[in-house]
Amino acid sequence: MDVKSAFLNGDLKEEVYVEQPAGFISTGNEHKVLKLKKALYGLHQAPRAWNAKLDETLLSFRFRRSPSEHAIYTRWNGEAQLVVGVYVDDLVIIGASCDDIKYFKKEMADVFKMSDLGLLHYYLGIEVRQSARGTLISQGAYAAKILERSGMAGCNPCQVLMATRLKLSKMSTEPLVDATAYRSIVGSLRYLVNTRPDLTFAVGYVSRFLEELRKDHLAAVKQILRYVAGTKSWGLRYERKKEKQVQLTGFSDSDFAGDVDARKSTTGVIFFLANSPITWQSMKQKVVAQSSFEAEYIAAANAACQGVWLAQVLAEVHGSAPSMLMLKVDNKSAIALIKNSILHEHSKHIEVKYHLV
Repeated sequence: MDVKSAFLNGDLKEEVYVEQPAGFISTGNEHKVLKLKKALYGLHQAPRAWNAKLDETLLSFRFRRSPSEHAIYTRWNGEAQLVVGVYVDDLVIIGASCDDIKYFKKEMADVFKMSDLGLLHYYLGIEVRQSARGTLISQGAYAAKILERSGMAGCNPCQVLMATRLKLSKMSTEPLVDATAYRSIVGSLRYLVNTRPDLTFAVGYVSRFLEELRKDHLAAVKQILRYVAGTKSWGLRYERKKEKQVQLTGFSDSDFAGDVDARKSTTGVIFFLANSPITWQSMKQKVVAQSSFEAEYIAAANAACQGVWLAQVLAEVHGSAPSMLMLKVDNKSAIALIKNSILHEHSKHIEVKYHLV
Protein backbone atom coordinates (compact mmCIF):
# COMPACT_ATOMS: atom_id res chain seq x y z
CA MET A 1 0.00 0.00 0.00
CA ASP A 2 1.03 3.58 -0.62
CA VAL A 3 0.01 6.67 1.35
CA LYS A 4 -0.95 9.53 -0.98
CA SER A 5 0.71 12.89 -0.24
CA ALA A 6 2.09 11.37 2.95
CA PHE A 7 4.13 14.35 4.15
CA LEU A 8 1.02 16.56 4.26
CA ASN A 9 -0.32 14.43 7.13
CA GLY A 10 2.50 15.30 9.52
CA ASP A 11 1.76 17.47 12.56
CA LEU A 12 4.31 20.19 13.25
CA LYS A 13 5.62 20.63 16.78
CA GLU A 14 7.72 23.67 15.86
CA GLU A 15 6.47 27.08 14.80
CA VAL A 16 7.05 27.42 11.06
CA TYR A 17 6.07 30.44 8.99
CA VAL A 18 5.89 30.85 5.22
CA GLU A 19 5.43 33.73 2.86
CA GLN A 20 2.01 34.13 1.25
CA PRO A 21 1.84 32.25 -2.06
CA ALA A 22 1.46 34.23 -5.27
CA GLY A 23 -2.19 34.97 -6.05
CA PHE A 24 -3.35 34.65 -2.44
CA ILE A 25 -5.35 37.76 -1.52
CA SER A 26 -6.27 38.72 2.04
CA THR A 27 -7.20 42.39 2.20
CA GLY A 28 -5.22 44.23 4.84
CA ASN A 29 -2.87 41.29 5.45
CA GLU A 30 -0.67 41.59 2.38
CA HIS A 31 2.56 41.98 4.39
CA LYS A 32 1.91 39.19 6.88
CA VAL A 33 3.26 35.65 6.85
CA LEU A 34 1.33 32.42 7.40
CA LYS A 35 1.79 29.99 10.27
CA LEU A 36 1.72 26.35 9.18
CA LYS A 37 -0.54 23.92 10.99
CA LYS A 38 0.59 20.92 8.94
CA ALA A 39 3.82 19.86 7.28
CA LEU A 40 4.54 20.64 3.65
CA TYR A 41 6.81 19.00 1.12
CA GLY A 42 10.18 20.74 1.19
CA LEU A 43 10.22 21.38 4.94
CA HIS A 44 13.14 19.92 6.87
CA GLN A 45 10.66 18.75 9.51
CA ALA A 46 8.28 17.06 7.04
CA PRO A 47 9.85 13.56 6.86
CA ARG A 48 10.20 13.29 10.63
CA ALA A 49 6.69 14.66 11.21
CA TRP A 50 5.23 12.08 8.80
CA ASN A 51 7.14 9.22 10.44
CA ALA A 52 5.90 10.31 13.87
CA LYS A 53 2.32 10.48 12.56
CA LEU A 54 2.52 7.02 11.02
CA ASP A 55 4.11 5.57 14.15
CA GLU A 56 1.38 7.09 16.32
CA THR A 57 -1.30 5.68 14.02
CA LEU A 58 0.10 2.14 13.91
CA LEU A 59 0.55 2.07 17.67
CA SER A 60 -3.10 3.11 18.05
CA PHE A 61 -3.98 0.06 15.92
CA ARG A 62 -2.31 -2.12 18.59
CA PHE A 63 0.85 -2.68 16.57
CA ARG A 64 4.18 -3.03 18.31
CA ARG A 65 7.26 -1.43 16.79
CA SER A 66 10.37 -3.57 16.74
CA PRO A 67 12.98 -2.12 19.16
CA SER A 68 15.74 -3.53 16.93
CA GLU A 69 14.35 -2.41 13.56
CA HIS A 70 12.06 0.62 13.75
CA ALA A 71 10.67 0.09 10.24
CA ILE A 72 8.95 -3.17 11.28
CA TYR A 73 5.62 -3.34 13.12
CA THR A 74 3.85 -6.49 14.33
CA ARG A 75 0.38 -7.25 15.63
CA TRP A 76 -0.98 -10.52 16.95
CA ASN A 77 -4.60 -11.62 16.76
CA GLY A 78 -4.60 -14.89 18.64
CA GLU A 79 -2.38 -17.24 16.61
CA ALA A 80 -2.46 -14.99 13.53
CA GLN A 81 0.28 -12.43 13.07
CA LEU A 82 0.39 -9.32 10.91
CA VAL A 83 3.73 -7.75 9.97
CA VAL A 84 4.05 -4.32 8.34
CA GLY A 85 7.29 -3.07 6.83
CA VAL A 86 7.57 0.69 6.32
CA TYR A 87 9.71 2.68 3.90
CA VAL A 88 8.67 6.35 4.07
CA ASP A 89 5.11 6.12 2.66
CA ASP A 90 5.26 2.60 1.21
CA LEU A 91 3.90 -0.26 3.31
CA VAL A 92 4.52 -3.97 2.79
CA ILE A 93 1.91 -6.08 4.60
CA ILE A 94 2.54 -9.73 5.49
CA GLY A 95 0.00 -11.95 7.19
CA ALA A 96 -1.40 -15.47 7.29
CA SER A 97 -5.01 -14.27 7.47
CA CYS A 98 -6.56 -12.47 4.48
CA ASP A 99 -9.24 -11.08 6.79
CA ASP A 100 -6.61 -9.48 9.04
CA ILE A 101 -4.93 -7.91 6.02
CA LYS A 102 -8.24 -6.52 4.70
CA TYR A 103 -9.12 -5.15 8.11
CA PHE A 104 -5.76 -3.38 8.40
CA LYS A 105 -6.17 -1.86 4.94
CA LYS A 106 -9.55 -0.51 6.01
CA GLU A 107 -8.02 0.92 9.20
CA MET A 108 -5.41 2.77 7.17
CA ALA A 109 -7.94 3.99 4.59
CA ASP A 110 -10.05 5.46 7.39
CA VAL A 111 -7.13 7.67 8.46
CA PHE A 112 -5.16 8.39 5.27
CA LYS A 113 -5.77 8.53 1.54
CA MET A 114 -4.35 5.21 0.38
CA SER A 115 -3.47 3.42 -2.86
CA ASP A 116 -3.92 -0.35 -2.67
CA LEU A 117 -1.38 -1.80 -5.09
CA GLY A 118 -2.49 -5.40 -4.53
CA LEU A 119 -0.16 -8.38 -4.30
CA LEU A 120 3.47 -7.32 -4.00
CA HIS A 121 5.18 -7.45 -7.41
CA TYR A 122 7.62 -4.55 -7.30
CA TYR A 123 9.11 -2.67 -4.37
CA LEU A 124 11.88 -0.05 -4.35
CA GLY A 125 13.36 -1.29 -7.62
CA ILE A 126 13.15 -4.95 -6.59
CA GLU A 127 11.00 -7.38 -8.58
CA VAL A 128 9.05 -9.85 -6.44
CA ARG A 129 7.57 -13.09 -7.79
CA GLN A 130 5.47 -15.15 -5.41
CA SER A 131 4.26 -18.72 -5.83
CA ALA A 132 3.12 -21.66 -3.74
CA ARG A 133 6.76 -22.79 -3.46
CA GLY A 134 8.15 -19.50 -2.25
CA THR A 135 9.30 -16.03 -3.28
CA LEU A 136 11.90 -14.91 -5.82
CA ILE A 137 13.38 -11.42 -5.69
CA SER A 138 15.57 -9.93 -8.41
CA GLN A 139 16.53 -6.67 -10.10
CA GLY A 140 16.71 -7.68 -13.74
CA ALA A 141 15.06 -4.51 -15.07
CA TYR A 142 17.26 -2.33 -12.87
CA ALA A 143 20.39 -4.16 -14.07
CA ALA A 144 19.33 -3.56 -17.67
CA LYS A 145 18.95 0.17 -16.94
CA ILE A 146 22.46 0.31 -15.47
CA LEU A 147 23.88 -1.29 -18.61
CA GLU A 148 21.90 1.11 -20.81
CA ARG A 149 23.01 4.23 -18.92
CA SER A 150 26.65 3.15 -18.92
CA GLY A 151 26.68 2.37 -22.65
CA MET A 152 27.26 -1.34 -22.01
CA ALA A 153 23.88 -2.70 -23.12
CA GLY A 154 25.40 -4.44 -26.14
CA CYS A 155 28.60 -5.63 -24.47
CA ASN A 156 29.87 -9.20 -24.58
CA PRO A 157 28.85 -10.91 -21.31
CA CYS A 158 31.49 -12.70 -19.26
CA GLN A 159 31.44 -15.25 -16.45
CA VAL A 160 34.32 -13.76 -14.44
CA LEU A 161 33.34 -10.96 -12.07
CA MET A 162 36.85 -9.81 -11.19
CA ALA A 163 40.36 -11.14 -11.72
CA THR A 164 41.39 -13.19 -8.68
CA ARG A 165 44.67 -11.38 -8.05
CA LEU A 166 43.57 -7.91 -9.16
CA LYS A 167 45.21 -5.20 -7.06
CA LEU A 168 44.01 -1.63 -7.59
CA SER A 169 45.67 1.36 -5.98
CA LYS A 170 44.93 5.02 -5.33
CA MET A 171 48.51 5.66 -6.42
CA SER A 172 47.87 4.33 -9.93
CA THR A 173 49.69 6.16 -12.74
CA GLU A 174 47.11 5.25 -15.39
CA PRO A 175 45.36 8.15 -17.23
CA LEU A 176 42.49 9.91 -15.44
CA VAL A 177 38.89 9.16 -16.51
CA ASP A 178 35.52 10.91 -16.16
CA ALA A 179 34.79 10.87 -12.43
CA THR A 180 31.08 11.67 -12.79
CA ALA A 181 30.32 8.67 -14.98
CA TYR A 182 32.36 6.32 -12.77
CA ARG A 183 30.63 7.42 -9.57
CA SER A 184 27.20 7.11 -11.16
CA ILE A 185 27.87 3.55 -12.31
CA VAL A 186 29.36 2.46 -8.98
CA GLY A 187 26.48 4.03 -7.05
CA SER A 188 23.97 2.15 -9.21
CA LEU A 189 25.86 -1.12 -8.76
CA ARG A 190 25.81 -0.66 -5.00
CA TYR A 191 22.01 -0.70 -5.09
CA LEU A 192 22.06 -3.83 -7.25
CA VAL A 193 23.89 -5.60 -4.41
CA ASN A 194 20.53 -5.65 -2.55
CA THR A 195 19.66 -8.89 -4.37
CA ARG A 196 23.10 -9.94 -5.58
CA PRO A 197 25.45 -11.19 -2.83
CA ASP A 198 27.89 -12.33 -5.52
CA LEU A 199 28.59 -8.68 -6.42
CA THR A 200 29.24 -7.49 -2.87
CA PHE A 201 33.03 -7.69 -2.69
CA ALA A 202 33.74 -6.49 -6.23
CA VAL A 203 31.42 -3.48 -5.99
CA GLY A 204 32.76 -2.62 -2.55
CA TYR A 205 36.30 -2.83 -3.87
CA VAL A 206 35.80 -0.42 -6.78
CA SER A 207 33.89 1.92 -4.42
CA ARG A 208 37.19 2.72 -2.71
CA PHE A 209 38.40 4.70 -5.72
CA LEU A 210 35.96 7.59 -6.06
CA GLU A 211 38.42 10.46 -5.81
CA GLU A 212 41.12 10.31 -8.50
CA LEU A 213 39.73 7.79 -10.95
CA ARG A 214 42.10 6.05 -13.30
CA LYS A 215 41.77 3.93 -16.40
CA ASP A 216 42.47 0.66 -14.55
CA HIS A 217 39.72 1.48 -12.03
CA LEU A 218 37.24 1.99 -14.87
CA ALA A 219 38.37 -1.26 -16.52
CA ALA A 220 37.49 -3.14 -13.33
CA VAL A 221 34.02 -1.56 -13.30
CA LYS A 222 33.44 -2.47 -16.95
CA GLN A 223 34.39 -6.06 -16.12
CA ILE A 224 31.68 -6.05 -13.43
CA LEU A 225 29.18 -4.66 -15.94
CA ARG A 226 29.98 -7.42 -18.43
CA TYR A 227 29.40 -9.96 -15.68
CA VAL A 228 26.08 -8.30 -14.82
CA ALA A 229 25.09 -8.42 -18.49
CA GLY A 230 25.38 -12.20 -18.41
CA THR A 231 23.58 -12.63 -15.09
CA LYS A 232 20.79 -10.03 -15.23
CA SER A 233 18.09 -12.54 -14.37
CA TRP A 234 19.84 -13.80 -11.24
CA GLY A 235 18.14 -13.25 -7.92
CA LEU A 236 17.34 -14.86 -4.58
CA ARG A 237 14.79 -17.58 -3.88
CA TYR A 238 13.14 -18.00 -0.50
CA GLU A 239 11.26 -21.29 -0.17
CA ARG A 240 8.25 -21.69 2.08
CA LYS A 241 9.06 -23.63 5.24
CA LYS A 242 6.61 -25.30 7.60
CA GLU A 243 9.04 -25.44 10.51
CA LYS A 244 8.30 -22.94 13.26
CA GLN A 245 11.88 -23.03 14.53
CA VAL A 246 14.53 -22.00 12.03
CA GLN A 247 18.30 -21.97 12.23
CA LEU A 248 20.31 -18.82 11.61
CA THR A 249 23.73 -19.59 10.14
CA GLY A 250 26.47 -17.07 9.47
CA PHE A 251 29.80 -17.25 7.68
CA SER A 252 32.70 -14.84 8.12
CA ASP A 253 35.94 -14.60 6.19
CA SER A 254 38.75 -12.15 5.59
CA ASP A 255 41.74 -11.64 3.36
CA PHE A 256 44.99 -10.32 4.82
CA ALA A 257 46.25 -6.82 3.99
CA GLY A 258 44.47 -6.89 0.64
CA ASP A 259 44.33 -3.09 0.45
CA VAL A 260 47.68 -2.21 -1.11
CA ASP A 261 47.44 1.44 -0.02
CA ALA A 262 46.47 1.20 3.67
CA ARG A 263 47.37 -2.50 4.12
CA LYS A 264 44.00 -3.12 5.73
CA SER A 265 42.10 -6.39 5.39
CA THR A 266 38.58 -6.89 4.04
CA THR A 267 35.80 -8.58 6.02
CA GLY A 268 33.14 -10.70 4.33
CA VAL A 269 29.96 -11.77 6.16
CA ILE A 270 26.83 -13.59 5.02
CA PHE A 271 23.90 -15.00 7.01
CA PHE A 272 21.46 -17.70 5.94
CA LEU A 273 18.00 -18.33 7.36
CA ALA A 274 16.47 -21.68 6.40
CA ASN A 275 19.21 -22.10 3.75
CA SER A 276 18.50 -18.75 2.06
CA PRO A 277 20.77 -15.67 2.33
CA ILE A 278 19.15 -12.78 4.18
CA THR A 279 22.03 -10.35 4.77
CA TRP A 280 25.59 -9.93 3.51
CA GLN A 281 28.37 -7.38 3.61
CA SER A 282 31.93 -6.77 2.50
CA MET A 283 33.85 -3.96 4.17
CA LYS A 284 37.38 -2.78 4.76
CA GLN A 285 38.42 -3.26 8.37
CA LYS A 286 38.97 -0.17 10.54
CA VAL A 287 42.36 -1.28 11.85
CA VAL A 288 45.48 -2.80 10.30
CA ALA A 289 45.56 -6.48 11.28
CA GLN A 290 49.03 -7.80 12.04
CA SER A 291 48.28 -11.37 10.96
CA SER A 292 45.71 -13.39 9.03
CA PHE A 293 44.52 -14.81 12.36
CA GLU A 294 43.79 -11.30 13.64
CA ALA A 295 41.99 -10.31 10.43
CA GLU A 296 39.79 -13.43 10.67
CA TYR A 297 39.10 -12.78 14.35
CA ILE A 298 37.97 -9.22 13.63
CA ALA A 299 35.73 -10.49 10.81
CA ALA A 300 34.17 -13.03 13.18
CA ALA A 301 33.46 -10.28 15.73
CA ASN A 302 31.69 -8.18 13.10
CA ALA A 303 29.67 -11.22 12.05
CA ALA A 304 28.73 -11.95 15.66
CA CYS A 305 27.35 -8.41 16.08
CA GLN A 306 25.28 -8.84 12.92
CA GLY A 307 24.08 -12.25 14.09
CA VAL A 308 22.96 -10.99 17.49
CA TRP A 309 20.98 -8.19 15.86
CA LEU A 310 19.36 -10.57 13.36
CA ALA A 311 18.38 -12.94 16.16
CA GLN A 312 16.75 -10.06 18.02
CA VAL A 313 14.78 -8.95 14.95
CA LEU A 314 13.66 -12.51 14.22
CA ALA A 315 12.56 -13.00 17.82
CA GLU A 316 10.45 -9.85 17.65
CA VAL A 317 8.92 -10.64 14.25
CA HIS A 318 8.66 -14.42 14.48
CA GLY A 319 7.58 -14.53 18.09
CA SER A 320 10.49 -16.74 19.12
CA ALA A 321 14.26 -16.63 18.76
CA PRO A 322 16.01 -18.87 16.18
CA SER A 323 16.58 -22.39 17.44
CA MET A 324 20.30 -21.87 16.93
CA LEU A 325 22.70 -19.11 15.92
CA MET A 326 25.70 -20.71 14.26
CA LEU A 327 28.77 -18.78 13.11
CA LYS A 328 31.31 -20.53 10.89
CA VAL A 329 34.91 -19.31 10.73
CA ASP A 330 37.66 -20.91 8.62
CA ASN A 331 40.74 -19.99 10.68
CA LYS A 332 41.83 -22.43 13.41
CA SER A 333 43.74 -19.80 15.42
CA ALA A 334 40.75 -17.45 15.42
CA ILE A 335 38.44 -20.28 16.50
CA ALA A 336 40.83 -21.24 19.30
CA LEU A 337 40.87 -17.67 20.64
CA ILE A 338 37.08 -17.46 20.41
CA LYS A 339 36.72 -20.65 22.46
CA ASN A 340 39.39 -19.70 24.98
CA SER A 341 40.04 -15.95 25.15
CA ILE A 342 43.61 -15.95 26.46
CA LEU A 343 45.68 -12.82 26.00
CA HIS A 344 49.16 -13.38 24.59
CA GLU A 345 51.59 -11.49 22.38
CA HIS A 346 49.52 -12.14 19.25
CA SER A 347 46.17 -11.06 20.70
CA LYS A 348 46.61 -8.70 23.65
CA HIS A 349 46.70 -5.62 21.40
CA ILE A 350 43.35 -6.42 19.73
CA GLU A 351 40.72 -3.85 20.67
CA VAL A 352 38.24 -4.89 23.36
CA LYS A 353 35.20 -4.52 21.07
CA TYR A 354 36.45 -7.39 18.89
CA HIS A 355 36.38 -9.82 21.85
CA LEU A 356 32.59 -9.98 21.69
CA VAL A 357 32.53 -13.50 20.24
